[in-house]
Amino acid sequence: MEAKVTLIEGMELKGEASSGHSVTMDAEIAHGGRDAGFRPMELILVALGGCTGMDVLSILRKKKQDITGFEVRVKGERAETHPMVYREIRVEYIVKGKDISEDAVKKAIMLSEEKYCSVEAMLRPGVKITSGYRIIANGS
Repeated sequence: MEAKVTLIEGMELKGEASSGHSVTMDAEIAHGGRDAGFRPMELILVALGGCTGMDVLSILRKKKQDITGFEVRVKGERAETHPMVYREIRVEYIVKGKDISEDAVKKAIMLSEEKYCSVEAMLRPGVKITSGYRIIANGS
């Protein structure tokens, strides 16, 4: 994997991955930006949510769970002094569907956290990561 980050203007940057996808990053107006894109630290939370979300979805689908909706909410608490790293991150999984097995959800989350999610594995040595889940039953 490779990535390239290129100046657009001001503090606005375009990040491009070797997969061909791109993302815009920018600083807040108060920090010289135009607020035209993600903050780099936001992308870390998005990456964690995407990584573990894909794991959990894949595992639940293999367990034949009837998922009609899925969301991962990620909230980070940062240190107050520079480099203002994340000290703690809370991940909440919201699984919607019919007859969703709580055991299947717990097992899928545990497997993602302990075995599969490479983003979490990178963050875990320095960041306290906790998680929870909600199952919302709905008919299909």
